[in-house]
Amino acid sequence: MLTGKQKRFLRAQAHHLKPIFQVGKGGVTEAMTEQIAAALEARELLKVSVLQNCEEDRHAVAEQLAAGTGAEVVQVIGNTIVLYKESKEHKQIVLPD
Repeated sequence: MLTGKQKRFLRAQAHHLKPIFQVGKGGVTEAMTEQIAAALEARELLKVSVLQNCEEDRHAVAEQLAAGTGAEVVQVIGNTIVLYKESKEHKQIVLPD
């Protein structure tokens, strides 16, 4: 689990990032979850955009993605979800204690 201080740090790191995945009408699919997991391994921190035509609640989408990828939900703001997962091989982000 991330502490409040760590989440604040990650929100600041994610601020300049652009969403690289979009969840649309089909909701969260297994293929999407696999791609996001692979991207998290490479980047550790990323944004996912929830489109207007998505039938599920954005918080539900965030929970599904977190459960499917083993990531932490840093923040859900507007229609954007920020996810973090520590990389096994490409560790770049050093979290504050």
